Amino acid sequence: MKTLYLILALVIGSANGFTQVTKGVDDLIDDEKKLKKVTTDSTDGWQRGGLVNINFTQVSLTNWASGGQNSISLAGFSSLFANYKQGKSTWDNTLVMQFGQVKQGGNSFVKSDDRLQFTSKYGRDAGKNWYYAALFDFQTQFTVGYSESNNSATRISDFMAPAYFLGALGMDYKPNKNFTLFIAPVTAKYTVVNDDSLAFEGAYGVQGFKVDNDGTVTNFENTRLEIGGYLRVNYKKQIMENITYQSNLGLFSNYTNNPQNIDVNWDNILNMKVNKYISASITTSLIYDDDVKIAVLKDDGTPKVRADGATPEVGPRTQFKYVLGVGFAYTFGDK
Repeated sequence: MKTLYLILALVIGSANGFTQVTKGVDDLIDDEKKLKKVTTDSTDGWQRGGLVNINFTQVSLTNWASGGQNSISLAGFSSLFANYKQGKSTWDNTLVMQFGQVKQGGNSFVKSDDRLQFTSKYGRDAGKNWYYAALFDFQTQFTVGYSESNNSATRISDFMAPAYFLGALGMDYKPNKNFTLFIAPVTAKYTVVNDDSLAFEGAYGVQGFKVDNDGTVTNFENTRLEIGGYLRVNYKKQIMENITYQSNLGLFSNYTNNPQNIDVNWDNILNMKVNKYISASITTSLIYDDDVKIAVLKDDGTPKVRADGATPEVGPRTQFKYVLGVGFAYTFGDK
């Protein structure tokens, strides 16, 4: 009988010990979950960083039998971000700056690239990867731009001529850190042409000076307001360890004036990092704005004219820019 009591005591003690071990494992699992939650919450606060890229190209020819011209080109690209997260609120800010010049032969330096864009977006968590969101976007260029036609330079742009201000209210969908879809049924687009000579001609969609057949005179305006809908898609992907791709697409439709003719702004960046300071990049930009009238050119580069033989033929055209650069690149801040 004493032996039976001893066996029962050992069994009960073992069971209690096993229960304590099991509880210990459960406590560890709970602690791990708590730790993960604390780690997730610790992402609150600011994240800042950016990319600076500078490319330089020089071609020098001496007694070059096949011909050609000396050339120098310098281009810079910078993309900076500052994002803030606190609880259910997010605030994302980006600043993009691009500028380039090229000199060919004995000619002066001319602009080859010019862009200044600031975007700010505030979001409030609405559940299931959706956010109530408000977006502000500003775009212009740094310096005056010229168009070469028939060996004569014509000024076609300048700082704040044009400039685009866009404000939108809608919903933002963020299923993961690489993709966002912003839908805004209420959007205001404000165009500024702070150059009277360009505004006089009605450049970039503002009301230009005109005299009707009945003698009615309409004065030019430097601004234009459009109300419509806006859609913005941002996608980024690390293709390989040192290769990243990013695409930004913006679509705007004016509710009151040809809503079917949608304005398109589509940027793509493929960055290939060679080492810490050297990289190669390919950037493309596609723009279509139904209100921007561009001269239609013949195959020889001269402008087409209308049936009257004097009036240049102009109209909305698809704009496309492609840049391939290799040079100094520096990434800093948070990833």
